[in-house]
Amino acid sequence: MKESIRSAWVSRLHGLLTVILAVLMILIGIQHFVDPATFMLIVPDWLPAPRALVLISGFFEIAGGVGLLLLRTRRAASFGLIALYIAVFPANVHMAIHGIQLDPHNPMPEWAMWLRLPMQGLVIAWAWWAGRFVSSVRVAKRGVSK
Repeated sequence: MKESIRSAWVSRLHGLLTVILAVLMILIGIQHFVDPATFMLIVPDWLPAPRALVLISGFFEIAGGVGLLLLRTRRAASFGLIALYIAVFPANVHMAIHGIQLDPHNPMPEWAMWLRLPMQGLVIAWAWWAGRFVSSVRVAKRGVSK
């Protein structure tokens, strides 16, 4: 009985955290289209076409967020978001090295810029976890026991 209570709790937590990540990705992705100039500030100089890269990353953030909400695409979306987080990591490094402020009216402390770098690993783990339990959820919904 304790195991079923634990499983139910983990399942609810998984669902909640998956929805939160999905909503965050959708909102951040939309922001890439609303205000691309802000995100262009952190694109490293050695990368071409900063505006295109910002819009492409925004599109994939939205797609990944929507994908997390759909059971059929959740696993693929989680891996897609992991790839995206790795792809945009140089922009976060560039931001920290050069102290680039996305919002000059509400500046981010320098320590927070550096803290974002290891936090990226936690977000990668979050995306991985979001896609991890898909097969067990499908089995449970079909009423098949393991």
